[in-house]
Formats: sequence, C-alpha cells, structure tokens
Amino acid sequence: MRIDTIFTNARIRTLDPERPTAHSIGTLGGRIVGFDDDLHGVDADRVVDLGGQPVLPGFHDAHHHLSLTGFRLASLNVRPGAVNSLAELYDAVHEYAKDLAPDAWVRGSGYDQNFLEGHPIAEDLDRAAGGRPVILEHVSGHMLVANTRAFELAGYPRREGFPEIAGGGIPRGADGRPEGLLQESAMGPIFALVRPVALDDVQRNLQLASDQALSYGLTSVTEPGIGEIRMIGNSPLDYHAYQTAVEKRMLRVRTTLMPYITVLHPFTDLPDKDVLGLDLGIRTGLGDDMLRVGPVKIVADGSFIGRSAAMHACFHGEADNFGVLLHEPEQLRDYIIGAHRAGWTVATHAIGDRAIAHVLDAVEEAQRVSPRPDVRHRIEHFALASDDDIARAARLGVIPVPQGVFLSDFGDGMAAAVTEDRRDDIYRVKSLADAGIVLNGSTDSPISDANPLVSLRDMVLRRTSSGAVLGEGERISVDAAVRAYTYGSAYAVGQETSKGMLRVGMLADFIALSDDLYEIEPERIAEQEVTATVVGGAVEFGDVG
Repeated sequence: MRIDTIFTNARIRTLDPERPTAHSIGTLGGRIVGFDDDLHGVDADRVVDLGGQPVLPGFHDAHHHLSLTGFRLASLNVRPGAVNSLAELYDAVHEYAKDLAPDAWVRGSGYDQNFLEGHPIAEDLDRAAGGRPVILEHVSGHMLVANTRAFELAGYPRREGFPEIAGGGIPRGADGRPEGLLQESAMGPIFALVRPVALDDVQRNLQLASDQALSYGLTSVTEPGIGEIRMIGNSPLDYHAYQTAVEKRMLRVRTTLMPYITVLHPFTDLPDKDVLGLDLGIRTGLGDDMLRVGPVKIVADGSFIGRSAAMHACFHGEADNFGVLLHEPEQLRDYIIGAHRAGWTVATHAIGDRAIAHVLDAVEEAQRVSPRPDVRHRIEHFALASDDDIARAARLGVIPVPQGVFLSDFGDGMAAAVTEDRRDDIYRVKSLADAGIVLNGSTDSPISDANPLVSLRDMVLRRTSSGAVLGEGERISVDAAVRAYTYGSAYAVGQETSKGMLRVGMLADFIALSDDLYEIEPERIAEQEVTATVVGGAVEFGDVG
C-alpha cells in the first residue's frame, strides 16, 4: 500500500477517546488512513518529521466573518491599541487620507467608544479627511460613523433631512441633524454607497482572511451572513465569489456559509405558503468538504458593547435604554418558522436576554408546528442568559454560540452595562456544558482577533482587560476549551463525523504548536504559536519536514 504522506515524530492528541494519543499519522486523498502501528510497512510519497511538536485537530471557528475580516485587514485600523483617543483617531484618518484622490473613500474599522472619549463626529472627520467621504465602522459591526460628504453622497446635503429608520438609532444634534453615528438599520443608506462589493475585492479580502486563519491554526470557519448588502454580506453573488476563491486557491480554509434571511423568499405557488427558501429547495447542507451551505442567519438585536442589545431590564445607568429589536417578535417568528419548514437550520444573532427569549419562543413554535429532531438551531452570542434561558435552550436542542475572547476584549464594558447581580450571566460557558449543550468556540472575527489561542485562554481564565474575573463559576478546563474549538464547532454545523477529532476516515486537518496547551499554565496559552497547519493532508501554513 502506498499513501500520500506520513507525518511522524509528533505528540498527537487526537481527542478520540478510543485512541487518544499517537506519534505518527498517515494521510491519503485528504483523509486519515492510520496511526503508528497501522503505518508499519506502508510506503508514502512524503514523510514529514514534526520534530516532536505537539499536534491537535485543526481549530474551527464557529462564528467568523471571513470576508469582513479581510476587508478590515485591508482598511484603516482604528482598533484600541492602534488609536487610543479621538485625537489619535482623527490624526490616523488624516494620514491615511492625505495621499488618496480628492474623491476617494476613506474606510476604517474597529473603533470602540469605550476606549475613546466617545464616538467620532462628522465635522471632525470632515476636517481630518480633507473633504473626502468617510465611513468608520464600529468594532461591533453594529454601528458606523459617516462624515458630511458621505451623507451628501447618500442624498442628504449638510446631513439634513435624514429620516428616522425602524430598527435603527440616529443620535442628533440640537439642530436635528445626525451627528454622524448610525446604529443598526440606520446604517443602510450609507452602506448602499459602497455595496455591493466588487467580486475581485471580495476575493482579495477572502485571501487575506484565509491566510491569517491558517496562520492561527484554523482549518475551518463558519461565515455568519452572506448575500444581503444592507447590513451583512458583500453582494448577491457572494456564493459565486467564495466558490471562485476556492477554485483559485485564494480561500484555503474550509468554509460553511450562512445566507442571510432576506435572501430567502416565500413560494406563493406552493400549497404551503409559510415556507421560506431558495429556488430548487436549496438549503442547509448543500456543498462539499471545502465549501458548503450552513444555517440561515437572522439578526434579532444589537450589540452589548454598543448598548443596543435587546434587554428585559434597561442598561445600567440608562433608564430609557432597553436596546433594539431589529424585528418585531411576530416577524422574527415568521422568519424562523418559515425557514425551519423549508428544511433550514436557523442561526439567530441574539445578545440581550429579551432577544434570546423571543428566539426561543419562535424555535419552540417551529418545532411544535413542524417537528424536526436534531435540527440544531443556533443562537449566535447568547450573551446575557439566565439559568432558565439555558435550560430552555438545552430542552429545545438550541446551540448557543458564545465568544470567549469577548471577556478580555470587552468584559469590563459589558460588566458596567448591567447591574451587579447580572454580571455572572455574561457569556456563560460552563453552565451550557452542565446543561448538556455541546460547547463550541469562536471569536466573531474581526470584532475580536481571530486567534483561537486567545479565546481558549479566556474560556479557561475569564479575565477582563483590567484583570477582573467575570463569572468565575463559568471557567472550564483546557481540555473542554480545546474540544469546544474542534469537535464542538464542527458539531454546531453538523460536521462532527468528518472533522473535530483525528480518527481513521476523517479529514486530515490538524495543527502543530510550539508547546503543549495541556501542560503549560493557562496564562501562557495565548503566547503559543501555530508552527504548521495541515488541511486535507496538505501543509497550508508553516515550514515543516
């Protein structure tokens, strides 16, 4: 027998309870064909010596905006650390803009008002950009700031006459004009100026994000939202852009795509008028090991750090702020039930406890009218959840998708946004596992950096940037965190039979690391490096063997 490659001299943790460790692994046709003694007497086209390094299954980010990550890698970086005050932000805009054409767009992303003195404003961006149109996206992706020229191009000279928009927030000055900040649905008229995104630009962004993902040890990601251009996605041709990027090997990380709910449509010529789907009945699961259709995505509310998540109680210190529902409960119910009836898995962004309750109500009704066992509907983020919310999600088979890294990136701000008695309910993890829910791992990149090692550390330690521990009882072990970021994220998209552990017959996706995460202090996890990333038996990152 002859196979493609034998990777040897490694300390392999397979995460397979039937064969937990190995020192060699053989691959053929992109899949695992044997370990250790299985490979005695087997010839291989290539033998790769991993130099005694620790090996794990490839990481899988369950909620990773791949194209948006690439866009932000290519645009002006105004994240905390790159700019630490409004003055520095305006200086950065000026330096970025000064060499651009007079009518060129200035695009930046990642600012966080919690680390500045507030949000940027249009007039100051006007001066910094020298009259060029400016869009600065908030780190959360749920708001942006535009300058006066951008409003003018949208049809509102001097920012006058901009209407109120359902599901959106528009802070205004004493003269009634927008100050520049647009939240949620109110971003639509500005985004319409720069979307749809050209296919070449989408593919460039995918290549940048794919290269970064592989350097971080990500062999799979789930892209939460394509095809809709008002808030999420690039173009109505998004699937074509991703498929072409795979064919050109610009996209080299396995990707599961979530179309946005507004891409689906009713079928008025069918007896069942309540079905929402795509033509030909295309739905969750179509595709191959490199690119496939995943759940359909819905955004139910806003963001935690932007204080626009839909809450039962007002945000701490803001007596009139209960957040924003992007869809009324009846519309949300119709979306979820319609997609459910058409065979889709549904993944709904719900951060606040009020939004979470509405989603669970809709899922429960969907299963009542059209029972589907093991459908694995999801709630993306599930950020503020009570014991009852968790128990109900477990009973309904709903999979929460929280982001551990948000604890170090935004934990202090999130804690300040709620009363003290609710702080232990923020981004819970151990309670999910205790309820029987399969944990998964994600970063919501580029909202947080896509590096899984940082998120793994935070799932274990739960420390904020100030050093406080947020929800000590929600800490989990290193092993539980690693399994979440491998098997658990594959389970969240129904792919656990082909990825998430290293077993004969499964995809040959694995990584080598500078040190064994199980044997070092948890504080050191984020300091480690991925030295090699193997996808389908091919070394896609690293210099090995």
